[in-house]
Amino acid sequence: MPIYEYICEDCQTHFEKIVLNKMQEIACPKCAGKRNAIQLSVFSSANGANVASTKSSGGFSGGGGSCCGGGCGCN
Repeated sequence: MPIYEYICEDCQTHFEKIVLNKMQEIACPKCAGKRNAIQLSVFSSANGANVASTKSSGGFSGGGGSCCGGGCGCN
């Protein structure tokens, strides 16, 4: 079950929601507004670094590895 991050376009509240069906109507938990924009999620890598902050000129360089940061040898 994916968890999506949203921002309410009416009251600017940031919230997360488990989405079971893409047709599910999402309502803001603060104002019950229906105008919500999905946000880009930021996640941490295995070494605890914020992936968005580990960008370098050559792509991602987070934690011991190649382009994806996982040391999988995909280069």
